Amino acid sequence: MKLFNSGCILCGKKLIYFEKEKKLQCQFCKNEFTANASCEDGHFICDQCHMEKGYEIITDLALSSEEHNPLNLALKMMKNPFINIHGPEHHYLVPACLLSAYKNTVKDFDLQEGLLKARQRAEKVPGGICGFWGSCGAGIGTGIFISIITEATPLSYEPWGKANYMTSLSLNAIARNGGPRCCKRNSFLSLIEAVNYLKESFGIDFNREESIKCPFFMKNKECRKEECTFYPYHKAL
Repeated sequence: MKLFNSGCILCGKKLIYFEKEKKLQCQFCKNEFTANASCEDGHFICDQCHMEKGYEIITDLALSSEEHNPLNLALKMMKNPFINIHGPEHHYLVPACLLSAYKNTVKDFDLQEGLLKARQRAEKVPGGICGFWGSCGAGIGTGIFISIITEATPLSYEPWGKANYMTSLSLNAIARNGGPRCCKRNSFLSLIEAVNYLKESFGIDFNREESIKCPFFMKNKECRKEECTFYPYHKAL
């Protein structure tokens, strides 16, 4: 079966968001869910089916990478055909890239355990919450990362504050850039905020590249082009 990585993964058509949630059956697993969107032809794919293969790819690449720059690793992951242009797999991709780069930089860290925690937490962050909850999952992913490396819990003191502050930095950057949603842009922004925060507060330098040029804009029907920081063809002033 051919799958699409933009729009509806079953047919490629545009997604339609509902004013009120509906009960719909997933085209793949056949289970019924409360849904806030389907494609123009009525196809609905649940979050788990939407991201399952992508999660496996993210885990494999994070474990095998020797990259110290999480943005470089993110670009590599995003180029895999099982990582959709938009989708909840980015909620895991962001902390996975950070955890992998963290392991390669500080050495003494159980990456496999960290990725398992990140996946379990990211899977609970539903698709579409950037618009419906006002809290992008990519931004939340940076808070997940900090919570894991600091071993934060709801009863922690300083780690609790650091994890929430990290999320706030990412969400602020995402909010200031404005909509509509772009999972690639929001992931880049979140990763940049995390890299900067890690250097300032933990003294860990991932030595990120200053310039990111997005290679995915042609597949994003809502791309803002020149209005986006990562658009590769900005006009000279």
